[in-house]
Amino acid sequence: MKLISRLINNVVGFSVAMIFATQIPANADTKIPFTLDWKFEGPSAPYFAAIDNGHFASAGLDVEISSGKGSLDAIPKVATGAFPIGFADINSVIKFLDQNPGAPIIGVMMVYDKPPFAVIGRKSLGINGPSDLEGSVLGAPPPDGAWAQFPSFAKANGIDISKVTVEPVGFPTREPMLAEGKVDSITGFSFSSYLNLVRLGVPENDISTILMADHGLQLYGNVIVVNTDFAKANEAIVKAFLVAVAAGWKDAIMDPASAVASLIKRNPAADAALEKRRLLLSIEANVLTDYVKENGMGNVDAARLSNAIEQLGETYEYKGEPNAALYFTDQYLPAGGFSLN
Repeated sequence: MKLISRLINNVVGFSVAMIFATQIPANADTKIPFTLDWKFEGPSAPYFAAIDNGHFASAGLDVEISSGKGSLDAIPKVATGAFPIGFADINSVIKFLDQNPGAPIIGVMMVYDKPPFAVIGRKSLGINGPSDLEGSVLGAPPPDGAWAQFPSFAKANGIDISKVTVEPVGFPTREPMLAEGKVDSITGFSFSSYLNLVRLGVPENDISTILMADHGLQLYGNVIVVNTDFAKANEAIVKAFLVAVAAGWKDAIMDPASAVASLIKRNPAADAALEKRRLLLSIEANVLTDYVKENGMGNVDAARLSNAIEQLGETYEYKGEPNAALYFTDQYLPAGGFSLN
C-alpha cells in the first residue's frame, strides 16, 4: 500500500481521494470524472453518446470523460481516487492488484467480452500468422495491453520469444514504423492499429491481423473499473452510471453514425468515416459477441474468468494467491446483464 499512498500524493493529493471515498448525493450536479484508457476514438463514442442522448443526465450524473495513455495509466488513476470510475484491461487490473494487495479498485462491468489484443503485421514483410513471428522484428510499446499478453499468446502458440526481436516503440510511432517497414509487426488493439495503418496508406490486403483470442488466448478484455471506497459509499451512483453506459452502447449499435458524431464533437480532428469503421469493428469483434447476445452485456462467466486467471499465471508469477472475487464483481449489475438487442 506504500505505492498507492505515493501515487495518491503524486497524482491528486490525499484530500481528493478522501472526497471520492465519501458519499455523494445524487442530483443533477453530481459530477463524475471518468477516465478512458486511450484517446478519443471510435470505441469511445458510446460514452459520448450516453452524454449527448441524456442517459447520464437522466441518472442525475454530470460525467466528464478524460482520455488515457493505456491501462497502466488508467488503473492507478482509479486506484488512487483521482477518478472514481475508469476503463481498463482486466488482465492489467489483476496484475496490479497482485502487486498492490488491497488497492481499492475492481472491475464491475465487462465491455470487451472478446479482447482486442492483437499482433498486426504486413504480409509483404512475411507476417501471415503466429508461426511467422520467430525471426522477425516486433514493435511493442512497453505499456501496451496487447504487449502485456504477448507472453501468454506466445506460449499458447509455441513461439520462442528469444527468437523474436522485440523493438520497444512509443504509441505515436508504432503504426508509422510498421508502415515504413522498420518493424515487421506490432502489438496493439486490433481495431485501432488496423485502421491507423489504413490511414497511413498501407493497403488493407497487406495487413494481417492476428487476434490473440482466436489463437489460444482465453482472456477477457476491457472492463469498467471503480474505486471500491467510492463504490461502497455510492452504490446507487455506480449502478446508475452502468445503466447509462449500457444505454450508450445500445445507441451506438443502433445508430453508429450518430454516436461517432458525438465523438467528433470532442475530437474534431478525427476522421468520422474512419472512426465509424473503428467503432463497428469493436462492436462486431469485441462487444456484441455470441455470449453477450445470449447472456447480456456486463457480466463474466466464472469458469472462463478462472481459466483466464490460470492462463495469466503461465507467464506471470503471482505474488499472492489469485482470487477472482478481488478482480470482478457483479453486485452493481442487473440480473441477466444489460440487453443490447
